[in-house]
Amino acid sequence: MRDYRGIFPGTFTMGNVVCGFLSILSSIEGEIMAACWFIILAGFLDALDGRVARLSKTTSQFGVELDSLADFLSFGVAPAVIVYQIKLSSLGKWGWIISVVFIMAAAYRLARYNLMADEEEKADFVGLPVPAAAFGLVTFVIFSYNLWGQLQYDEWLVSMVIAFAFLMVSQVQYDSIPETFASRFDKMKLAALIVAVVALLIRPRLLLFPVIACYILFGLVREAYRLFYLGMGKVTGRPYGRRKDDKGNIDG
Repeated sequence: MRDYRGIFPGTFTMGNVVCGFLSILSSIEGEIMAACWFIILAGFLDALDGRVARLSKTTSQFGVELDSLADFLSFGVAPAVIVYQIKLSSLGKWGWIISVVFIMAAAYRLARYNLMADEEEKADFVGLPVPAAAFGLVTFVIFSYNLWGQLQYDEWLVSMVIAFAFLMVSQVQYDSIPETFASRFDKMKLAALIVAVVALLIRPRLLLFPVIACYILFGLVREAYRLFYLGMGKVTGRPYGRRKDDKGNIDG
């Protein structure tokens, strides 16, 4: 008999695709907040599909590729469309150039991730995960609308698009969520994760952006420490990271 267990993780992946498409439609129709929340929902579904695939023992190369395509739509194209609609369109040709750069960086990041993936456990990502970059942009929009009722400090948003594009193709190390929390450092990760989740449950519109910003800045600070105190070879000599699992919970 055919094994239909693969339908379950595929359902979450397809939900990710639908959310990405709905986000783009909402952006075009001027429903910016709805577009941002669709990306947040896509991230939730993206986190689930890998977990479900492992629990059902249905991980496959097909699932890896499908997941990456879904991530490209939801976390590469959709946030670029949102930012273009609310700010970059006013910059003329520079607006679409910046949008295209972000999309190309996301495509490169996803392709590199798949190319370097294997079955080994990994402790970190190399380069900013694509969903984290998307969350950084849309949560800033949510944060701004929650505080001021409109987009404020839009020059920061443009700067973040450019900076996140660079970080996605860089070799800056970012932590992933470990499967087990055996080591001391992993237990510290768990504690930080619990604090972040509790904070998000209390005031999600206000605290989503600070949490994502802390994650992004922590990777930069740690990389700067390695660069200046541990030596250039410790940083530039590190090989590309390998994914934790063949679905990629944070990043495709």
